[in-house]
This record gives sequence, structure tokens and C-alpha cells, in this order.
Amino acid sequence: MSAPIAHGGGIAVAAAAFGGRPEDWLDLSTGINPCPVGLPDIPAPAWHRLPDSHLVDEARRVARDHYGSGEILPLPVPGTQSVIQLLPRLVEAGRLVGVTGERVDVTDNRVAVTDDRIAVVSPTYGEYARAFASAGFAVDAVDDIAAIGAGHRLAVVVNPNNPDGLAWPAEMLIALHDRMKAAGGFLVVDEAFGDTDPALSLASRAPQLSNLIIFRSFGKFFGLAGLRLGFAIARGDILARFEDWLGPWAVSGPALSIAGSLLRSDVSAIRSRINERCTGLHAVLKGAGLRMAGGTALFTLVADVRADDIYMHLCRHHILVRKFEYAPNWLRFGLTPDPTADRRLGEALKRFER
Repeated sequence: MSAPIAHGGGIAVAAAAFGGRPEDWLDLSTGINPCPVGLPDIPAPAWHRLPDSHLVDEARRVARDHYGSGEILPLPVPGTQSVIQLLPRLVEAGRLVGVTGERVDVTDNRVAVTDDRIAVVSPTYGEYARAFASAGFAVDAVDDIAAIGAGHRLAVVVNPNNPDGLAWPAEMLIALHDRMKAAGGFLVVDEAFGDTDPALSLASRAPQLSNLIIFRSFGKFFGLAGLRLGFAIARGDILARFEDWLGPWAVSGPALSIAGSLLRSDVSAIRSRINERCTGLHAVLKGAGLRMAGGTALFTLVADVRADDIYMHLCRHHILVRKFEYAPNWLRFGLTPDPTADRRLGEALKRFER
């Protein structure tokens, strides 16, 4: 088992090291909407009863309409991290498995192969490489989808990417899917940050792309990451596999109820609020003379040779941002919740010794 990956959101650890109460820190270390939506009414039975099939079915129908996945009913999962952990089980000893785990014929597009390499377009969310490496697979970190070849049994593309915001056009990803399918492989597209730019999503094309698996996050866009809810979009046998492996009642009744309400709502105001907060953050970073090297509407990547010093300085002011061991010149800034927090960040950056 490889070492755990450090993620954003470690306010308690930061407070223990630099002082202050965790609730008084300004957490900019995640890519989560800092303005969570109001919770809809949750029927009492959702708390009292085990999540019944009608709740699951309703959440799947509403998710289908929200994501535009056509005939595919997205599968609710307890956070997309849960299904990332399951991906190695789709690739056993260098071969793709069918619904029952049997060795299958090439005509079924799940051909037995002798190579078991996995490609992950990198740098990106580290749990993909960790999950496969921990399961004994060889993982190739590639910087371009053109480097993904016939020897790769599964490829992962985060679109838009975390942490640099790189976005791949749909047609390029479809062409990659077709290459993977021809070689008996699968393409995983993680759209965790796709809600702020729906035009990037492949969800509407998924019914025609049989070897595509899409992951969607719920909590990032709605600001409800603690709900631990996501959706997987793929052909029916793959979703059935995930559902079986996750076991019964994987997603709570309250989470399903909330999803059913919010996914059918008008989200334009949420998107506008996120864009407003992104504009505020950019103004602060620009005013501090920091170079913005990428990002999405939910976070901004800064490149600066003084990144470690800036990180420590902000921690002393009880502001947490995300740093990266593999890129010591990078810092990722999440959104502030309001103009007051913008000013707090701006004042702290002004005090940084240049």
C-alpha cells in the first residue's frame, strides 16, 4: 500500500501547527463552492428508514436529466472516491472483466490482454495513480492524451484538470475513447469540476461511447462536500458492477433526497455566484502581483518561486491554501466566501515580504 496522499481541507492539522481555532481559519485549500446552497426539506422517512429503491430510482432519473445522459441512469455513489477505489477491479491481471468476471471475447470489447498498464494524464488528482499502483498495476503518468497507446488497458483524464484547469475538447476525448475501445480498453473521464462549464461534459455522448466511464461530483458545485455524494455514468453492466461492489445502501437516504431536490432546481444562480467569487479571488491575486497559471471557476493555480514561503506566511495568518510536493512552485487557491474574506486574503498577501 502506497503512502496516503495529502489533500486540501486539513484545517485541524494546520491549526495544531500554527495556532488558532479551526473554525477561525480561512480554508482556501479545496475546490469546493464556499457558498453552500440552502438545504431542501428532507422527509422524515429518509432519516428513519434504510434508503429504499424509490429514492435511488428518483435520484438516478433526476441526475439523468441534470447531466443530460440520455438513456443512461447515473449511479449514485458515496463520493466519487469510492468508485476510484473500485477501478482496479475492472482490470484483473492485465485484462478487462465482464459482468460475471469471466474471460470475454474481443467482439464484446472487453478482450483478454497480456499487458496491464494504466495511463493517467498528469499531474492530476493523485488517488487514481495510487489506487492502481496499490493494486499492483504499472501506472504511466503522461502529459498528453496522444501518449496513450494500445498497450494501456485503461486511461484516466480529469477534465477540466485538477490542479491546472487544463480542459480537453470533447472531440479529442471521443477519439481517445475510440482508440481505447479498439484495443479493448476503457476511458475514465473525471468531470468533478465540470458543473461550472457544462459544455465540456461528455455525458450526453455517453450512450454512444460504450467504453467510457464518467465520474461527476455533487458536493463541489453545491458546496456540500460533507454529503459524500457523486455519480457514475457508464453502460449498464459497468454500473451494475459498481453497485454490486459498493453493497446495499451505499448512499444515505438524506443524501439521495437532497440530490433529488437540488439536481432538479435551477442552478444558474449557483453558477453566477461561483463566477462572482472567482472574479473576486482573481482581483486579489492580481493585486498581490501573483501569476495565475491556470485553474477553473472553483480554484486558481498560482506559479511562484516563493510558493513555500507564501504558504507558510499565509498559515501564520491562519489562511490555508494547497501546496504540491511534486510542484514546489505551485499553490492552489480556492474561492473565498465573500468580499470580507477577499480583503483578509489581500491584506495577508500585502504583508508578505518581497
